[in-house]
This record gives sequence, structure tokens and C-alpha cells, in this order.
Amino acid sequence: MKLLLSIALSISLMSINAQNQLTMKLNAGIITDKIQETKTFYTENLNFGVTFENDFYLLLHTPNASEEISFLRPNHPSQNPLFHKAFGGYGTFLTIEVDDVDEIYWEIKKKNVPIAVEIRDEPWGDRHFAIVDPNGMSIDIVTYTKPEE
Repeated sequence: MKLLLSIALSISLMSINAQNQLTMKLNAGIITDKIQETKTFYTENLNFGVTFENDFYLLLHTPNASEEISFLRPNHPSQNPLFHKAFGGYGTFLTIEVDDVDEIYWEIKKKNVPIAVEIRDEPWGDRHFAIVDPNGMSIDIVTYTKPEE
């Protein structure tokens, strides 16, 4: 799965390539009290793996380990106050691009995960459906197809 994130909460600079351009890795972070529920949701329903975890931080990766998302407990004393306030659950979403959205849709349905947007085709070329994680984060799961003529 390729995780496309519509929010940029944390950017890690990785290296400088041969053309002297910065290469970046995007890692979105969500501040939440629901670390355990979040871990269960992503690992059991979306087959994410755990890259790192401690008592206040959880870093997950997509099944092919190409993308990551992090979760941080609010008000943790080790963190700057900028990273204290919990996510409110509105105004952001994640897009997970997959090879076969229909297959993922039926896997999610079998796991009894509530579907927020039923699977459908859009005229601009998306075939997708949406679910919501325990933090209120909307997750659009999509396979891109050729737009309608």
C-alpha cells in the first residue's frame, strides 16, 4: 500500500540526491489518548506493522514498510507544548492507495469495520471507499483508474 498523506505534521529530511535536491520522507503524526485502540485498528484492519513504540509514542508502517504514520500521547512532559494538544478529529484525512480496492474493501467488510463511504467510482478516476480510525481520522482507500471520457 502506498500511503498518501494530506496532512504534513512531521517531515524528516533524509538525504540529498545526485541533482543536489532534497529527498524528503513524510510522516504524519496524530496526537491522541487512544494509542492502544489505534495500534489495534491499523495492525488488525489494515495490516500495518509496528516500527517503534514506547509508553507515549507509536510509529506504524504500511505492509510494505514504504510509508509511516505516528501517534503521540497528548501533554507528554518530554514533548514541546506544540505537540501537547490532542487531535480534534476534523478537517484532515489520509489516502491509502492500493492495487485492488475491491479486495481491500471486502477484507475490511469481513472484519466488520464500519464503512463511512461505500465503494464507488468517481468521474475523475478514483475507485474508493472510506473508513474512520479510532481518532476520527477519515481514511480514503483508493485505486486510481482512468477518468471517464
